[in-house]
Amino acid sequence: MSTSAAAAGSAPVNGLAAVSAPAATVESDAARGQSRSDRDTDVVVVGGGHNGLICAAYLARAGVATMLVEARDAVGGCASTVSDLDARFNICSCDHTLVRAMPFMDDLDLAAHGLRYVEADPATVYMSYDGSPPWLFFNDSERTIESIGRHRPEQARAYRRYLADARPVAELSLEMSTGPASTPKMLARLLARRGRGGVRLLQWSRASALDVMRSYFDDEALVMPAMSNGPTIWGAPPDGPGTGMAGMLYAMRHMVKTGRPVGGSGALTDALAASFTAAGGHLSCGTPVAGLLGDGRGVRGVRGVRLSDGTEIAAGAVVATCDPAPVASHWLAEPHGARARRFVGRARSQAPGDGYQSKIDAVITDVPRYPVLEESGLLDLFEGRDPAQSNYVMSPSIEELAEAHRLRPLGRVAERPTMMANVPSVLDPSMLSRDGHHVLSLEALFTPYNLEGGWARSQEPARWLEVWSSLLQPGFLDSIDRSRAMTPDRYEREMFLPRGYTPSYAGSPLASLFGRHRELSRYRAPVQGLFLSGAGTYPGAGIWGASGRNAADAVLRSLS
Repeated sequence: MSTSAAAAGSAPVNGLAAVSAPAATVESDAARGQSRSDRDTDVVVVGGGHNGLICAAYLARAGVATMLVEARDAVGGCASTVSDLDARFNICSCDHTLVRAMPFMDDLDLAAHGLRYVEADPATVYMSYDGSPPWLFFNDSERTIESIGRHRPEQARAYRRYLADARPVAELSLEMSTGPASTPKMLARLLARRGRGGVRLLQWSRASALDVMRSYFDDEALVMPAMSNGPTIWGAPPDGPGTGMAGMLYAMRHMVKTGRPVGGSGALTDALAASFTAAGGHLSCGTPVAGLLGDGRGVRGVRGVRLSDGTEIAAGAVVATCDPAPVASHWLAEPHGARARRFVGRARSQAPGDGYQSKIDAVITDVPRYPVLEESGLLDLFEGRDPAQSNYVMSPSIEELAEAHRLRPLGRVAERPTMMANVPSVLDPSMLSRDGHHVLSLEALFTPYNLEGGWARSQEPARWLEVWSSLLQPGFLDSIDRSRAMTPDRYEREMFLPRGYTPSYAGSPLASLFGRHRELSRYRAPVQGLFLSGAGTYPGAGIWGASGRNAADAVLRSLS
């Protein structure tokens, strides 16, 4: 590999640490037996999802010679938009919320690199399988309350009380996630707010999502969508302690508008990649990383990566944005020091995560319509906008969700799974198929990796379509022209996700505040030169990007 030079000394970017000079070193080169001239690059970022791209772009713009290596032939990870069936489909959800509140949108000049958002309003229609009237989630809280009050006046009043309590929690949580996690800084934020939201944030960190939401609402129509968009997506039971932060989700989404990148979710990662390369960063796609390069004395320090084809890339530091557990258990063969051994031992003692999400992508000749919505008297609230622009969330009852959790380890799917449906091409015509038809996205949870009988010949995806179509206009399934099912086994093969599992940081804000599992909230592994980022680190999964930005800060602070 050729050595790439860092740019001249640079200034901090919106609060991130500055690099004092191009001769800055990561950790101590002398201590690790490596000089700058021995390197192919200063930093290798492993993984081209949105967190990896954000981290790499910040480093490159700070003047650090940075290479990003991605196993797939293209960057984007689970935020990608891919081509298939003469159409383009988002790998995961097309809706972005928290990422839009992050400062890197401006820091990295993403608009200049082609990123543009459009917004559906209402953003979401929340439905139940029981035929009860749905309710609409608008960016504006008053319009949401009006929607709820049409059929549930008591719940509308409860929603107003809920927002009064939840908004300070959401504001504080967002503040804590947008900067590097450190106990002094997090405590300073609490003190600056004079505790406003802090006590409740810590209470909800210990509570279950179900308990938090039931303390405000006595109608499952308001409770269960918070489970669908929170613990169910995280793979956790709604009554599990520590899931209570799902209670802030409605409030958070009123603070930050949900939007969709024009051209699909992958427009975000395309813009990030363009920002990275424009700053001098180097992309290498198509070859997975097989392991880390140590210093030859037990793994006291990391000095680069080894690719699956045998290529070695020497670097001053490595940022791993994939699941931290395999990084520790498979890539650190001989950790040196008590902290490093505990880190590896903890990772090796964990059971491997199993994927539990599936998605049906389809090209359709008609758009789905929901009779229960048309009969609810709520269509006037769309103010002439096509109801098919919105995202639809179908939530089971609490008993059905409990049954879904019981069936999951048995390799079976619940009769009525949690599902999310949208037709992104209604709001964004650039997503129409090559022959001018709409594209459908239908997500289903829980769909176990080890499905009873296997996925190869399973009729489960067809059954989910049948279940969902029971809520639609008669004959809708006849409008499906062509389709594909993305199941956990395909996510494993095509997205390089072991067992189809997308990691998610499991710690609470309380755990982050006090630095428990510091490597996951402070981004520095207990091995010199190794940093961690991605969905498995604080603040967690979803299209957010905070951990990528925070990890870049951790690397920059280690320089010089």
